[in-house]
Amino acid sequence: PASAGDLMEQQQKRGRRRRRVLVKQDSLDLYNERDPFKNEEAGMDEEDNDDLENGTEGEDPLERDSVLQTLRPNAEKVSFPKGLPWAPKVREKDIENFLEASRSKFIGFTLGHDTDTLVGLPQPIHESVKTLKQHKYISIADVQIKNEEDLERCPVSLIALLKILLAAAPTSKAKTDSINILADVLPEEMPITVLQSMELGMDVNRHKEIIVKSVSALLLLLLKHFKLNHIYQFEYVSQHLVFANCIPLILKFFNQNIMSYICAKNSISVLDYPYCTVHELPELTAETLEAGDNSQFCWRNLYSCINLLRVLNKLTKWKHSRTMMLVVFKSAPILKRALKVKQAMMQLYVLKLLKIQTKYLGRQWRKSNMKTMSAIYQKVRHRMNDDWAYGNDIDARPWDFQAEECILRANIESFNNRRYDQNPGWEFASVDNCLQSVLGQRVELPEDFHYTYELWLEREVFSQPIHWEDLLHHH
Repeated sequence: PASAGDLMEQQQKRGRRRRRVLVKQDSLDLYNERDPFKNEEAGMDEEDNDDLENGTEGEDPLERDSVLQTLRPNAEKVSFPKGLPWAPKVREKDIENFLEASRSKFIGFTLGHDTDTLVGLPQPIHESVKTLKQHKYISIADVQIKNEEDLERCPVSLIALLKILLAAAPTSKAKTDSINILADVLPEEMPITVLQSMELGMDVNRHKEIIVKSVSALLLLLLKHFKLNHIYQFEYVSQHLVFANCIPLILKFFNQNIMSYICAKNSISVLDYPYCTVHELPELTAETLEAGDNSQFCWRNLYSCINLLRVLNKLTKWKHSRTMMLVVFKSAPILKRALKVKQAMMQLYVLKLLKIQTKYLGRQWRKSNMKTMSAIYQKVRHRMNDDWAYGNDIDARPWDFQAEECILRANIESFNNRRYDQNPGWEFASVDNCLQSVLGQRVELPEDFHYTYELWLEREVFSQPIHWEDLLHHH
């Protein structure tokens, strides 16, 4: 500065500018608290700040204070929550890494993915892990990945389901290689009294009934889902079930006294839901076990029978070779015994199975089972040119049934290759739309192309006018 007066004037301007910056920031905060579009112009350049400061140099301090006094009372009425507007998140992997580092430091070894064992760690580490678990966030992606890992460890196989169904069937005999389905039911100590033996026997039978109900419903839902999704997916699962002897397995299940199976009383009424949650549990006696419930049939077993009949219908519908399997395994007398159950839906599916094989059973069977034929005519829907009631030579001849399955299998393999094969080796391969992979492919050019490349550029690129507006319009 040239003189002391200029120095004092510069200090006054600097103090006034610093005060204006604070006042301007305060007024912007008050304005932004009420402005819904405050984030759109949050970033301002320094030059704009300097322009604003220079523009307010001539402002009257009294007028500015009066403006602030009018803004502050309105701002004091608005209350905002303290703290951050979001909660911190921690992944399961972060907790695992923290515990691995802590165990390596204080103990000298790690426990892998264990996040619960804190033995040997100091108290601050315990508090840190507790805080981390309070803010743990599990995303949908983590849940899906964990479910896929569980499915890989325990794959759902159709053959495994059929083995479980075979082991739970009432007519199956215990074998050394059969699946142990009673591991969760049998106690560690065998029953001593007669009452304990009766209770254990009911629990074992009830456990088998629940397994049959679950497996039959699962098979039916799988077939219905795949048929809705695509017919060849349904045929693929159906062929697997047929080749795994599902048809004789279901017939073996029905080759029993089906009336006694449906009317079985393998439940204790005082322990059933919701009775056990409303009333006090009495002391179990032999009379209580023998009393059972008052229903005429076991809805669980009836549900299982209907599901298995529907699965058998879906496997054999419009398949002459599988219908012949019903004839070969002598399913007609087995299904006729199931008609003794006076339940409309179950009788409907039994009559459907009898209807598709009547043309293969011969004239003598149809003559001696006229009641069954009349029931089929009354209960089951027919098609316009349906010839179920008499034998048709063309459809009844058991030729080329194996060829029918082979053609179906070839169609299924073609569908799977086209839909799910990663490297299809046929002419309808999928088009590669990735720009990087297409440009990264090595293209073999002819030898004369190297000599005529400049001529080709001149003729095909430079001399041809490009209409950019048309390209933009079309694309």
